[in-house]
Amino acid sequence: MRELAYYEAKFEALEEIMAADERVHLINGTFLSLSPYRHVYQNLKNKYGDRMISPPISELGFCGLATGAAMAGLRPVVDLSTGSFIYEAWPQVANEAANAFSMSGGQTRVPVVFHLFHGLRGGGAAQHSGSPQAMLWNCPGLEIAIPSSPRDVKGLLKTAVASDNPTIFVDHTRLLDMRGEIPDNDKPIPFGVADVKRKGSDVTLIATSYTVQVSLQAAAKLAKENIDVEVVDPRTLVPFDLATILTSIEKTHRVVIADETHQSCGVAAEIAARIAESGFDKLKTRIRRVSTLDVPVPYSPPLEAHIGPSESRIIDAVRAAVA
Repeated sequence: MRELAYYEAKFEALEEIMAADERVHLINGTFLSLSPYRHVYQNLKNKYGDRMISPPISELGFCGLATGAAMAGLRPVVDLSTGSFIYEAWPQVANEAANAFSMSGGQTRVPVVFHLFHGLRGGGAAQHSGSPQAMLWNCPGLEIAIPSSPRDVKGLLKTAVASDNPTIFVDHTRLLDMRGEIPDNDKPIPFGVADVKRKGSDVTLIATSYTVQVSLQAAAKLAKENIDVEVVDPRTLVPFDLATILTSIEKTHRVVIADETHQSCGVAAEIAARIAESGFDKLKTRIRRVSTLDVPVPYSPPLEAHIGPSESRIIDAVRAAVA
């Protein structure tokens, strides 16, 4: 086992991917060139500079370029940086890449990865704090991966680039410096396989992305109150592993869902609907959601903290579930 920071695991995966497959190209390496990770970008640039481009700031343009290149046989990884910026590329991502396979009768594959940072970052305000994965979940044809640990980011990124389908790879800046163990013989992590991050018997706490780490902290505090919380991380939204979640709920009979998308029509809302449809008979109490409140994300740090799925809100929801 090795211990790596999240950003180290992600960049290690990208380097291994580019070394193994010369069809992989990196478009707009913002997530590598930002300080303090600039040295990683430079190392990749020295090795694979002919397969890395930094286009003008035109998301519609370079996402269209990547979609076409993928149709022609390359495997582009496109960094959109801030999640909200994917709105500028919506026609290419949601109306071209997502639909190409179906509309061509299976003759056209689009093996492209769109990478973005989502969520509450601390003073990002409304235009730099978007979590568009719920909207993208409503676009059939896209795979969606949301890692929450160094091991997951490395394994899921390898699977994303190897996939023949267009994939949205959702990251969070607050995870970048988090450290965790990576197996020496680490392998790609298949999509559609949830991970139980913490075993428990009283409440199933489903969480995604950075909220997984917040939920684990909440679970540790609740353990001191003799509330045993099981934390389940779906890891991917498309495909979605409902079976693992239902197995957990069959044991705990209570569920809380914590996620940074907005409450209305968000990720937590969709997960809650699926549980209600398929596992209602397993529940002893109602489903509880802890999501970002339905307001544009404020610039003020105290207001931002108030609207998000904070540790205190998660703890209150779990307490209510077992009351």
